[in-house]
Amino acid sequence: MPIVIDEEICGGKPVIKGTRISVEFILELLSNGWSYEEILKNYPQLKKEDILEAIKYAVDVLKEERIYILPKEA
Repeated sequence: MPIVIDEEICGGKPVIKGTRISVEFILELLSNGWSYEEILKNYPQLKKEDILEAIKYAVDVLKEERIYILPKEA
């Protein structure tokens, strides 16, 4: 898996293996309208598969998230 977590790199945030580029940063670029091509041009150490793995990682984390709804107070 190209996503790694190492407390010595980026404070333990998940990053693309062999880089200091975090999943969070890739998702932020995408949410700001960057295309895959723009990301790859500006960060040539990445591959399209890395971007897709970052998205997949985020999806997996959200699938595991548990939501607890508290009852409304009267």
